[in-house]
Amino acid sequence: MRRLATLLIATGLLGLGWVLVTVLWQEPVTAALASQEQHALATQLRGRTAREPSLLRSSLERDARAYRRASSEGEAMGRLTIPRIGLRVVLVDGTAARDLRRGPGFYRGDYLPGEGRLVYVAGHRTTHGAPFSDLDKLRRGDRIAIALPYGSFTYRVTGHRVVKANAVWVLRSHRTEQLILQTCHPRFSASHRYLVYAEPIQRTRASLRPARPHP
Repeated sequence: MRRLATLLIATGLLGLGWVLVTVLWQEPVTAALASQEQHALATQLRGRTAREPSLLRSSLERDARAYRRASSEGEAMGRLTIPRIGLRVVLVDGTAARDLRRGPGFYRGDYLPGEGRLVYVAGHRTTHGAPFSDLDKLRRGDRIAIALPYGSFTYRVTGHRVVKANAVWVLRSHRTEQLILQTCHPRFSASHRYLVYAEPIQRTRASLRPARPHP
């Protein structure tokens, strides 16, 4: 009985510790798996960057369209950098569950930076590395940089919104470029979505280095 009691106490303490780590940081097992996926994506992205010059056209819009059409779901696309929350992560093509386990993903029904339309990126908030755990800390005027093999793009945060998870109208693209970052809201729930809106302020051609945010 003493051994059983000790085992139960130890199990309870481990469970409590797991919960505390998840609440205060993120879920540790999927975080480790996401780290491995990010390493693999970074390697894949270097390979894509080396061969993408063959896709370059006469304008950023054409380059972006060619790159999007040449990409496959789950493939490494570029890098996202958000100085305010210390985030630098490789982006993938797609927002299905299997894609977001690897990193934040571009919604396949929309567009890429440079096409002059909606750029929609989703990411996890508490699991798989929790890349978007601190999106709610972004403030109006903060910079967001996205670097792809055909160009680098800087956006400025303009605001945020919380919508229900089934609010598919937010995916509708208008004929102007806008960046939306999306994650679940509140934490540990998928009932709503937290959206961060940003407008383009700078772009340069053919560089994988993130555009340097303005001071």
